[in-house]
Amino acid sequence: MTPLITTPSFSFARNRLKVGVFLCVGLCLATWLGGCSSTKDTTHSKLPSADEVVVDKSDRKLRLMKDGKVMREYRVALGKDPIGHKFREGDQRTPEGKYVLDWRNQRSQFYKSIHVSYPNAEDRFRAQEAGYQPGGMIMIHGRPNYIKSATVQSEYDRLDWTNGCIAVKNHEMDEIWQAVQDGTPIHIQP
Repeated sequence: MTPLITTPSFSFARNRLKVGVFLCVGLCLATWLGGCSSTKDTTHSKLPSADEVVVDKSDRKLRLMKDGKVMREYRVALGKDPIGHKFREGDQRTPEGKYVLDWRNQRSQFYKSIHVSYPNAEDRFRAQEAGYQPGGMIMIHGRPNYIKSATVQSEYDRLDWTNGCIAVKNHEMDEIWQAVQDGTPIHIQP
């Protein structure tokens, strides 16, 4: 019987394997225990699904509604010319009326976006009669992704700056994204 000879390189590899397994087990344990933290993160707490979104343009408020009660309320920025219903592409207005939030884009040029089903048949007819295109791509979204300055972001939060969309702060968009399912009705009031 030949004796087992341990070479220095084999011993070194075995020790590296032990260290790797130890680190892996340690990281898994730390991750698991970290989930048991008693500190509550309210930005990621589970909100119930809203059954309606109401936007009040005159008050600059977006409200997530559940069973007729306000779950959350956010200040919004609207189109640069917000008074009145959107009647054509490029008019810088936020539409008014009843629509549906029908799809979402996590990789938009703004921080997340949820699409408003504008234009509906009435909007298209009205624009066509006036000889215009009705426009589209009206979204609820966060701030522009390219803005990194906190000072500039706070300026955006105080102004109507969109081309007709409904904008909120990014952390508010996270809550809206979580609480609003595709197919949720949205009522945009004057």
